[in-house]
Amino acid sequence: MSELSPKSLLYGLLALAAVIIIYSSFYIVSPGNRGIIVTLGKTEELAKQEGVGFKAPMISSLYQVSIRQQTEGVKAECYSSDLQQVNINIKVLYRIPEAKVVTIFRQYFGNPFDSLVAPRVQEALKEATAQESAEGIVKGRERIKLRVLESAQAKIHDLVVIEDIVIENVTLSKELEKAIEEKMVQEQEAAKSKFLKDKAKVEAETAEIRATGEARAIDIRGEAIRKNPSIIELQMIEKWNGVSPLVIGQTAGNFVLPLENRRK
Repeated sequence: MSELSPKSLLYGLLALAAVIIIYSSFYIVSPGNRGIIVTLGKTEELAKQEGVGFKAPMISSLYQVSIRQQTEGVKAECYSSDLQQVNINIKVLYRIPEAKVVTIFRQYFGNPFDSLVAPRVQEALKEATAQESAEGIVKGRERIKLRVLESAQAKIHDLVVIEDIVIENVTLSKELEKAIEEKMVQEQEAAKSKFLKDKAKVEAETAEIRATGEARAIDIRGEAIRKNPSIIELQMIEKWNGVSPLVIGQTAGNFVLPLENRRK
């Protein structure tokens, strides 16, 4: 086997260098990302769109920043207004605006959630829970969520958009959980008792109104009969079925005798 000549070795090295230079002059930005080009420690002002592009070989590097919505978890040990310890787990849905990609890269290199979003969300969560009792935190999750969402976004400004916050779990001490549960049961029983009392009251009032109406109707009918006794005779005629009555009582001082005898 013959040895390579110096000239052949040189050509081989030059070819390898050419391949490396050509390969390093391209970059590819993946879908859903924006590319940041850093040349000799200097960051370009504009982010690169997804796709293929060219950069200075060997001296430029590409860093990709996602602009898709992402989800990360946050845990916080909080204290309520009545000085009860409350541990809360939440999920934060956030995204980096395209216009802030370069700023985020420069100021918060790496994962901006850990250095920017999470600390502000934890701070907002502690502030929100400090305004509520432990019971209020358990019952008012939606209220706490909206308060945290608004406060955290104000702290982060427009660097990152917090789309939503989901409170996954609220953990209290066993004694406090039992006390809150017992209080909720008592409140439910009290509400049920009040409902039954209100129902009975309404039914009694309805019965009284109905009885008053019926008594009034009887008084009006009796007054009408006293003023005009012929009303009864008119009603008898209207209700007569064509058969002679066997017995008819005294009406307005007059007697009506049977028109026919009942056959035995």
